[in-house]
Amino acid sequence: MEVYCTRPGCDRPRNEFPDLDHPQTLVSVGQKFCSRCGMPQILGGRYLPIRLLGQGGFGAAYLAIDRYTPATRKCVVKQFLPPADLQGDRLALAQSLFVKEAAVLESLGHEHPQIPDLFAFFPLTVPTPTGDRTQDYFYIVQEFIDGQNLEEELADQGPFSEAETRIVLREVLKVLHFIHDRGAIHRDIKPSNLMRRRDGRLFLLDFGSVRLAAQGSNNQSTSIYSTGFAPPEQVTGGMVFPSTDLYSLGVTCLVLLTGQAPETLYDSFQGQWRWRSGVTVSDELAVVLDRLVQLTPNQRFSSAQEVLARLDQVTILPLVNPGAGQPSLQILSVPPKLSTSQPVAAGPAPLAPHPPAPTQPQPATSPKPSKGKARSGTPFSTREWISHSLFTGVQGTLIWNFGQSLGQLFGIEAAVPGLWLLIILVALQQSRTIERWDLLLLPVITIGVVSLIPLLRNGLALLELIVLAGAIGLVCVIITCIIRLGFLLTGRSRP
Repeated sequence: MEVYCTRPGCDRPRNEFPDLDHPQTLVSVGQKFCSRCGMPQILGGRYLPIRLLGQGGFGAAYLAIDRYTPATRKCVVKQFLPPADLQGDRLALAQSLFVKEAAVLESLGHEHPQIPDLFAFFPLTVPTPTGDRTQDYFYIVQEFIDGQNLEEELADQGPFSEAETRIVLREVLKVLHFIHDRGAIHRDIKPSNLMRRRDGRLFLLDFGSVRLAAQGSNNQSTSIYSTGFAPPEQVTGGMVFPSTDLYSLGVTCLVLLTGQAPETLYDSFQGQWRWRSGVTVSDELAVVLDRLVQLTPNQRFSSAQEVLARLDQVTILPLVNPGAGQPSLQILSVPPKLSTSQPVAAGPAPLAPHPPAPTQPQPATSPKPSKGKARSGTPFSTREWISHSLFTGVQGTLIWNFGQSLGQLFGIEAAVPGLWLLIILVALQQSRTIERWDLLLLPVITIGVVSLIPLLRNGLALLELIVLAGAIGLVCVIITCIIRLGFLLTGRSRP
């Protein structure tokens, strides 16, 4: 087993311990040490880091295993690691935020399915490599979310459609309603802190900046924030409110819709967000987003529940933005226009985007999945319809003959195995279990199998089977193109 050393600056952090591959040794061994720097490798007596996930200004995150669980459960170990020049009050503040994250995860994680669970929080005091003094480290162990954050999704797949953005908006609002209802304010909503697990569930991460209302009646903010996503009251160190999180969520949605950074979308001269150019969304959603990112708190929605209620008043077809190969969305029902003519209380003048400030380390709770995976629930594009129809024709022909051969071999109705294999094939494509490179690899593998086992060709020569599969695949493509063209023309001709 390879174990990753967590001592900062260790120049050979990878350690091989072959004996830990044996389950009995894994649970019984007392401790292991880095062969380079002598750092203990089994943290808290049970967690073994196996990979560095990410590193930020205040710490690092590691993928680890828990040796005292039956399946050696994966988890994330976060290490508090402030920069060397951080001293005095700012060091104490950074450390208190790290401790607070553990406390918040403990109080909220087990109560909500979209907040990671806390497994452990502990300090570790170890000698330095030279042995002349000791060093203190602090660790949080939390649930491992196997997926991709929305910042990575945006980089891989481009701007989100309105339907996809509404899903994100609605899911995060539900989590914020839960958090705000318990007197907490997250204060660091942004795409990199929203993780989509492989099953499609969104998680809210990085609770190090949470402000608890019970900590003080003035509820003042600190100077740690994410530039571009933080509203003016947070940047200036003023009072923060639930609408502070709603502002950050609104900016997050603008970034997802446009694919542009907040600094690009904000007009500092006019003191306004200019994001609608080149983005096709309903007027109703646009008004909601505009109200979320108002610069003064009293002009925004007052609660996550209020935003959810407003979103329920309009229904939109899940079609993607122009430029992604799909027509514009279509409004099915339209509510009355939102009013944004609320009085503006006296407050600070609109602020331009602010210079970078120290931010919390990115949790990076999972390794980045392979590029190109479609978002869960995303409709198929025209290109995908064509590629999947070609695959279905080719692979379907191969497995149909494969199934018929199996039926004859086992003395059952020849069409039954082939039919079941076709149904499974279509279902796996519909769920996106099969996509992208799978569409090329599976036919190649199947052809390789039937070339080695002639009995599986249903009496056809290999070349005949390949030509037949290719011909049926082309027919499927032609039929799909005709149907798809008719669908698009019909959709565009609707009033």
